[in-house]
Amino acid sequence: MRRVLLGRRYVIGVGATAAMLVTFGISLATDSSQLLGALVYAPWVMLIGVDLGMVTGVVAGGAAGVFWLVATRADSVNPTTSQDVTRVLVLCMLGLGSGFVGDLLRTSEARRTSTLARQRALLDATIDGICLTDVDGNILILNEPLVRMATDLGMPGEGTVTEQLLAIADKLADPERYRKRMLEIAEMPGEATTDEFELVGTGRVFRGYTSPVGDRRGRSIGRIWTLREVTADKELERMRDAFVATVSHELRTPLTSISGFIEMLQDEEHGIGTSGRTYLDVISRSADRLHQLVEDLLLVAQIEAQRIDLKQEQVDLVAITERAVEAVMPAASEKRVRIEIDGGDVPSILGDARRIGQVLDNLLSNAVKFSTEGGLVRVELRGDGDHVSIAVADEGIGIPADEQGHVFSRFYRARAASDLAVPGTGLGLAITRALVDQHGGTIELESAVGEGTRVTVRFPVE
Repeated sequence: MRRVLLGRRYVIGVGATAAMLVTFGISLATDSSQLLGALVYAPWVMLIGVDLGMVTGVVAGGAAGVFWLVATRADSVNPTTSQDVTRVLVLCMLGLGSGFVGDLLRTSEARRTSTLARQRALLDATIDGICLTDVDGNILILNEPLVRMATDLGMPGEGTVTEQLLAIADKLADPERYRKRMLEIAEMPGEATTDEFELVGTGRVFRGYTSPVGDRRGRSIGRIWTLREVTADKELERMRDAFVATVSHELRTPLTSISGFIEMLQDEEHGIGTSGRTYLDVISRSADRLHQLVEDLLLVAQIEAQRIDLKQEQVDLVAITERAVEAVMPAASEKRVRIEIDGGDVPSILGDARRIGQVLDNLLSNAVKFSTEGGLVRVELRGDGDHVSIAVADEGIGIPADEQGHVFSRFYRARAASDLAVPGTGLGLAITRALVDQHGGTIELESAVGEGTRVTVRFPVE
């Protein structure tokens, strides 16, 4: 009724006016004004007021009162003056009230329409395809980007969202995995999921995300689905990984030659002289830094390609920690940084000793580099039966709170590291986190500016 009243304005008002005139004519022709009474005009006055506004409603109420007075006089009915005035006023007030209600309804509808238009414009302006379904998978809302993507993918226009998604399985690179995944999503309505799939032949890659939608009481009322084309992002990732791998391999060959000649010159250092030996030490350290950079780049490429093979063996964390501390002692001695190991009775874990050693090397190297002169680095080993934790804590410059969420990103360098010219590539913590993840562990960082940083790694005991 509301939609009819608001969507057919003036048509209803004109029709109600005509009906009121017909009612007046019937009352005159049948001498039934006393039987029908003034209220017979009330529905028409209300419709006119709701459709045409308060002023027109009052006019319609007054006109209906006049019609009733004329009809009563024609029927020789003579109500009192107070009765006449009361009925006319009632009809006028009825027109006024219905006009007020009609104005409120139109204002509310205009706001609702404006809000819906803005929401639709917002949804259509996104780069993601978005749709909302009910609990049975029937599509309730979808935006224009999703319509275009569905057309490009050749999805049918009917059926539930799961049925439409399954219809394009044969066009994808791994149709069986895709079908299995779509059925799993349909059977797990309460879980959020993220998946990627690639079209056969075209190389186009899409990333889909879906999550349940609930009301304020926590009851599931549907599901939201989003779809984004990430072909360009994937191509950039492939180009970047290929570049890193190529550069790393190309650098390895000349570095091997440089290292070989350095060793030959070191064997003949008695004929080089003091200055020559100094230069040779600088060249050797620089070559070592370049070699470590190349190894880190190659490891990053392997991590990205998921080609790291871990050797599973029982790992003695105490022994690995002691070796890592011994390896970093020359750098610590230059800055007069003390290193202490707290704890030593921890169980062994199953993992790759070389990779876990690399984790500790990175953490200790960072702790020493960012420590102040004469500072202290503590290495704490703890075991609680199910997990073993290794914490490396320094008393150095610390990391600002707004940067702590980025320190595990590749090539990220904190502002303080750049300002103080601390050497590094920004790969150490990224590699560390990847290796810890590969072992099923976790890594946490706590830091405060001027107070130091504490990094804790936890490995499961199997």
